[in-house]
Amino acid sequence: MKLHLIFIGNKFIYNRVLKEYILRSIESENEFIDTITFFGSSDNSLFLYIEEQLNSNDKLIIVTNKKNFSTIGKLISTATSDNQVLKEGMLMPQKASLFEERSYLLEYNEAAVNVIQIDENQKMPQILLQTKETLATIHVFEEAKKSLVVMLQPIAQTYEVEFEVTSLVEGWLQVDVLSKRYGDISNFINGAKKLLPNKLITSSNILAHIIERLTELKKKVSFAESCTGGLLSYYFTKHNGASNILDGSLVTYSNALKENWLAVSHETLVANGAVSAEVVDEMSEGAMNVSSADYTLSISGIAGDGGGTEEKPVGTVYISARMHEVHYEERLQFQGDRNYVQEQSALYAIKMLLLIDKKTFF
Repeated sequence: MKLHLIFIGNKFIYNRVLKEYILRSIESENEFIDTITFFGSSDNSLFLYIEEQLNSNDKLIIVTNKKNFSTIGKLISTATSDNQVLKEGMLMPQKASLFEERSYLLEYNEAAVNVIQIDENQKMPQILLQTKETLATIHVFEEAKKSLVVMLQPIAQTYEVEFEVTSLVEGWLQVDVLSKRYGDISNFINGAKKLLPNKLITSSNILAHIIERLTELKKKVSFAESCTGGLLSYYFTKHNGASNILDGSLVTYSNALKENWLAVSHETLVANGAVSAEVVDEMSEGAMNVSSADYTLSISGIAGDGGGTEEKPVGTVYISARMHEVHYEERLQFQGDRNYVQEQSALYAIKMLLLIDKKTFF
């Protein structure tokens, strides 16, 4: 069974913010989107595509605007030898088995289609088609991928589950666990946690986990960012409860602000350069002094696409994690374009926060 997502209308191509909101909503309710296809409103091949999908055993989500909503219903009715009827103010195929405001679900043979209508500045309607099976995600740190697979395989066989391991950044592995029939995910996770007590976090959402733990302990975190430009704080503020634990983030892109806002010494900057272990050390200390937070993270690097040198090529990033009198700095060498370097830097900083206080987070 595959899930196909169709966007109908040019707005879903050009309005990136709307499209990403829709994707987030669908992905939260469905395990995996196999294909994403865009059609114009008057694309003659749309009917043949919908007809083909309805004669398969796959699942289909069609996202369209108010203007085309009833037209899509008409195409589906034609493909399934049905008629459109008016229900709750919506024109939809008579055979639609479920419907909510601006959303209906129709099952045909082994296939199913959920048609959703959304325009700009509207809340996403209820998604009636869900393909997510029993699934959990755990996170493992400071363990090699190959050795982790060897350790988890016997537990997976015992509890009849399957798992897939993905590396987010060096030293941080995401493990997606799937149970299709009689598997016991809960006992699999408990067994894995006993095996790796100081390396495994059972929460699927690491940022939500950090927020929950620090909220319980009434602790705070602050950031000092340069090359990531506030991305680290954005990661946290996307989640509910961030205001409980995040004091703020100082984006000190220039050396002048590193000196004036974070008290990084001019001599340190001149002697070592802004991208250095010494500077991120003083940045994290400055953030802690300014905010009185319990933890601080600082990042400075060369995200690209230019600005690198032989000694510090593009992708060179220094990160500091600090907790009271304990702190450590790391030099990383990331690959990829500017945005990917920034994303990896923020994720690695989150990993360093977790590892600086294992007692709290593990």
